[in-house]
Amino acid sequence: MRRSKLATLLAAVAATTVLVACGSMGSKNDMTFFVTSAGSGKGADLGGLAGADAICTKLAVAAGSTGHDWRAYLSTVAVGGTPGVNARDRIGPGPWRNAKGVVIAQSVTELHGANNLNKNTALTEKGEVVNGRGDTPNMHDILTGSQPDGTSIAGPADTTCGNWTKSGEGAAMVGHSDRTGLDESVPAKSWNSSHQSRGCSYDALKGTGGDARFYCFARN
Repeated sequence: MRRSKLATLLAAVAATTVLVACGSMGSKNDMTFFVTSAGSGKGADLGGLAGADAICTKLAVAAGSTGHDWRAYLSTVAVGGTPGVNARDRIGPGPWRNAKGVVIAQSVTELHGANNLNKNTALTEKGEVVNGRGDTPNMHDILTGSQPDGTSIAGPADTTCGNWTKSGEGAAMVGHSDRTGLDESVPAKSWNSSHQSRGCSYDALKGTGGDARFYCFARN
């Protein structure tokens, strides 16, 4: 009788362990949004959009997420006969979930409106919180090159560090992943369009509270 009860108990524990393991794997597979835990190692030179997308994919796979087509949330500007690209057009229809399974937005419209992005939800692919204002060091400046609606920025000023190929002179529009800045203004609280960087090198990006990181979204 005791052996029977022990066997039943062990079977229950084993089943629970399997369910927990499956749940953990499922949460990673279900991740469709993250802030990169690292950049290219060359400041804002990400190797263009293709290079940035490859970084997103590499980090996601290393974290255990499979079956998704990853895209960096980055805009580019028109150069010569090549038109600019809007970040919002690269990321699919949504919804998007972070590494903990929390939905940050149901759609592109919600993402650029009343989304659920903040310091506690804008996590890396590892499920880690990104340092924000008040932390040492501050890393909340996220590369986007975008306007608040997710479109590219027209005009002669460099807002994309040469369409993500420069690591020296230039500038890029960044957002604040923690939705916190120097004041209570709309730009200070913007996740994707807060201010220009001081340059494109890692040191220049670090100087305003950055770490050469960017957002990644799964298109599917």
